[in-house]
Amino acid sequence: MAHSWDEWNTQIDGRVGTRNSVYVSEISHPSVRGALGSCPQITAVFGSLALYAFGLVLPWRWLAVAGEIPVVIMIIFLCFMPTSPRYHIMKGNRARAVKSLEWLRGPNSDYLTEFNKIERSINSQGVQWSDLKTPLYYKPILISLVMRFLQQMTGITPILVYLEPIFHMTAISLEPKYDAALVGAVRLISVAIAASLMDKAGRKALLFTSGFLMYLAMLSMTMYTHKTPCNHGNLTVTEGLKSTYGGLTGPAFDPVTLIPLISAMVIIFGYAMGWGPITWLLMSEILPLGARGVASGLCVGVSWITAFVLTQLFMHVVDAYGLFAPFLFFCVVSVVNIIFTAKCVPETKGRTLEEIENFFRTGRTFTILDS
Repeated sequence: MAHSWDEWNTQIDGRVGTRNSVYVSEISHPSVRGALGSCPQITAVFGSLALYAFGLVLPWRWLAVAGEIPVVIMIIFLCFMPTSPRYHIMKGNRARAVKSLEWLRGPNSDYLTEFNKIERSINSQGVQWSDLKTPLYYKPILISLVMRFLQQMTGITPILVYLEPIFHMTAISLEPKYDAALVGAVRLISVAIAASLMDKAGRKALLFTSGFLMYLAMLSMTMYTHKTPCNHGNLTVTEGLKSTYGGLTGPAFDPVTLIPLISAMVIIFGYAMGWGPITWLLMSEILPLGARGVASGLCVGVSWITAFVLTQLFMHVVDAYGLFAPFLFFCVVSVVNIIFTAKCVPETKGRTLEEIENFFRTGRTFTILDS
């Protein structure tokens, strides 16, 4: 069941992460937007790990009851959350926007200056179909779409979904419940590291690090699975578990089998450190406010269509060419991700949403539009 939990949690992280990231980016100060933008991923991963831990001692019915408690708490807290000042301005509620921003920044802050910048930026927008031809719209939308596509092309979803069969084929003797807990712990640690470094090292530095770690781990898996014969028998999880834990004595421990285990953990660590949370954050930062709703929905659609296709094709490719083939492909994608980050992704650390938007408008510098 571990692979099903991982697939379910990845999908929930994506659907909830889109809305949370946009809201958090609109209410956050630039100096902490990176760390706060990672909070939805941290809490989602922490919740997954908590469920894995409870699953070791609780039956599934009580586990479902335990999962309802955070939902009730979230509903209560939602009643006290302020509406985004940018949303109030778009709806013409200027007084409410000022009040919301004052509450968010504090009465002693220079919130009126920030409000004027936000209002000036929003009032300069008027979205029509012809506007999609301008760099202000098509550049951030294309960057977001390609990032969401490349994020899934790293293979993280099929790797999480088929983690147990992959471990079985590479002769890693690890019970499913420990597999799930280990994945959850690695994801939590990596997302926490990313959140602490997001506003210090910057988005691009973490994307480079994430891509490089995934490249090394994918290359290690490619070399291991190409040189070491894998078990290509029945690849279903049930049969694999029967043969390993059904009362028969498994093979003696081989230290070489630590290579795919460590590689899989590095893949998950690298992804959750950069290409997991940062793509959601950057999407909410660079998409123009006037097209953010439709564009973010389009990005999510591209992301999960790609994930669905890869997940469906993964085992067919393994059956036809071996386990090394998809990992070799993911290794090449990791290199493409590094190149794309260097050439196309802007550094948004410490920039207001208005500065980022004006960067795409002018194509030159992160400045505020003064007129």
